Amino acid sequence: MKADLNIQSKKLELIQWLSTIEDLSVLNKIIDLKKQENKDWWNSISENEKQSIEKGLQDAEAGKLNSHSKAKQLYDKWL
Repeated sequence: MKADLNIQSKKLELIQWLSTIEDLSVLNKIIDLKKQENKDWWNSISENEKQSIEKGLQDAEAGKLNSHSKAKQLYDKWL
């Protein structure tokens, strides 16, 4: 419940601040940020990244999976 109140407080703070902005470039930056939030991340990644994800999904569907403990064992030295 406290987190909800904090979120509402932040929203009101932003609304009040937005209502005072007179600089069009600042408003345009905020609008651009909003547009970025609504974009599908899939469209912003490279073809190589898409192919890697697709390969991973195919491996998962084929049952070619390792457990979390196995992955941790393999990559523990970097974590």
